[in-house]
Amino acid sequence: MTSQSTRVPQPSPWFHRAGDAAQGDWFVDLGTQESLVRPPGWTHTGLRVADLPADGEVVLAAQEEERIVVPLSGSFAVEVSAEDGAADDGTYELAGRVSVFAGASDVLYTGVRRAATIRSAAGGRVAVASAPADQAYPVRHLSLGEVPVELRGAGQLSREVRNFGTPATLEADRFIVCEVLTPHGNWSSYPPHKHDEEAEGETALEEIYYFEMQTAKDMPVPSAAEGGPDAMGYQRVYASDDREIDVTAEVRSGDVVLVPHGWHGPAMTPPGHDMYYLNVMAGPGPVRKWLISDDPHHGWIRKTWEHQDVDPRLPFDG
Repeated sequence: MTSQSTRVPQPSPWFHRAGDAAQGDWFVDLGTQESLVRPPGWTHTGLRVADLPADGEVVLAAQEEERIVVPLSGSFAVEVSAEDGAADDGTYELAGRVSVFAGASDVLYTGVRRAATIRSAAGGRVAVASAPADQAYPVRHLSLGEVPVELRGAGQLSREVRNFGTPATLEADRFIVCEVLTPHGNWSSYPPHKHDEEAEGETALEEIYYFEMQTAKDMPVPSAAEGGPDAMGYQRVYASDDREIDVTAEVRSGDVVLVPHGWHGPAMTPPGHDMYYLNVMAGPGPVRKWLISDDPHHGWIRKTWEHQDVDPRLPFDG
C-alpha cells in the first residue's frame, strides 16, 4: 500500500492533500478571499483547519463572511468581537471531543463581520467553515444536546449525519454545514447527486468535503512491521453537463475535495477504515436550502432502503 508521504502528486484544483493548501497557522486554508488557494470561479465557500499546540491560538479578522467553529479534537475558547461592539461579544467555551469519531460536538456560529480568536489550553484540531455573507445573525453557541443526529440510508449505505449548521437547526445567511460519518465497508454520499443549478427541485451550491479517517475500532491496528496504520477512503466527482470535472481521489485525514459542479458520490470506505467528512455548502441562489437531483442511473437505490435496517454500528459513540 502506498503511504501518505509517498503518494504521487495529482495536480487538480478540486483535490488538495493535507498541507497542500496551507497558509500561516492553518494547514488547510481554502476558498476564502484571503486564501492563497482559491480555484478559478470558486466563490461561495471557504474552510480553514489548524492544529493548535497547548496554549496555542489562531486569529481571524472581521470580514464580510459568516463562520462556524467546529472542534475536531480537543476543547477551545472562542473570543468573538464586532468592530463597533455588540451585545453578544464575548468568550464562548467549546467543550469539544476527543475525536470526530467519539460523538458530536458543540459548535459556535460567529455571525458576519466578527473577529474571532480561537484558543486551546490543552491543544487540538479545529475547523472554521465560512461563506461570504451580508445579513447579520446573532452569535450562537450550539450545545451538544442541540445538535440533531440523523441516521441516513440503510444497509451498506448507512451513515450518520450531524446537522448543526443546516437551515432547520441554525439561523444563518448563506451556508449549510454538517458532518457525516461512515462505518468501514460502507458507501456514503450515495446515490451520486448534484446541486449545481437553480432549477425546479434543485439549488446551486458549491461543496467542500474535508476528510478525517481512522482504523475502525473493531479492527486490529496494523503494527509497524505490517506497515503501520494508513486509514484511507475514496471520493468520486464527475460531470453532469458540458462542464468538465473528473475526480477519483484517494483521501486521508486532512485531505479536501472541492465540488464546484457535477455529480458527486460515492464516498467509499474500504473494510477496516472509518470515514468522517465535514461538508460546507453555499451558493448564489435566493433560498438557503439543500435541494438535490440524483444521477438517474443510480437514484433507484433509494427504494432498496425501505427493506433494509440501518447499520447497527451507528451512531458512532467513541
